[in-house]
Formats: sequence, structure tokens, C-alpha cells
Amino acid sequence: MKTILGLRTVGYKVNDIKKAKEWYARAFNTEPYFDEPFYVGFNVAGYELGLQPDDSVKGDNVVTYWGVENINTEYERFLNLGATPHEMPQNVGGEIMVASVKDPWDNIIGLIYNPEFKLP
Repeated sequence: MKTILGLRTVGYKVNDIKKAKEWYARAFNTEPYFDEPFYVGFNVAGYELGLQPDDSVKGDNVVTYWGVENINTEYERFLNLGATPHEMPQNVGGEIMVASVKDPWDNIIGLIYNPEFKLP
């Protein structure tokens, strides 16, 4: 019996949920399906991206990677939307490439191109 079923939700904490909702809608090319003052939820290719209001300090201790088809194009697109560089695109073995940016609220958004990853 499987006890871990895989990624379901990635949550980002933001100090301005209205601005964050607008920014994430542009960054992920989708509108939220759940929109309340305490939580905004997006369905990104079957996975939950959630925004929660919070003014606490952020850290660099967790990175969640979102799959992309072209790492360089998406990295630049996020920067053009107002994200700041965290880790430039780099090869991590085989054809796998990763990069990360910080959103305007200092959350880390990881991007990954991994042609070997297949959903079950």
C-alpha cells in the first residue's frame, strides 16, 4: 500500500495576496479556481499552487520545481514578470536542466526541464 501519493500542493506565503494573485496568474498563465482572502488556489497541470497571506520571514531552505519545456525561455519570462534570479539555468546531469527565481515576495520558484520524468 502506498502511503505517499506524490505532490499535491505547493504553498507560497505572500504579504499582499491581491498582488500575488495577479502576478501568479500571469506567471503560470492561469486564473485561480479558488479565491478567498485566506487562500488563493490555482490548478497548474493537475497540481495545486496555493497562496496564503503571511508577513513572516522567508528562507532558502525549500525549492519546488515546476516542469517546463524550455528552461531558458521560461527563466527569462519569469524575470521579465518581475522575479529576480536565484539560480541561473544549469545542467544537473544528462539532459536535465534546473533554474530558480524569487517571486516579488521572496519565495523561490524552481523550474525544471526533465525529459526523463513521466507521470505514473
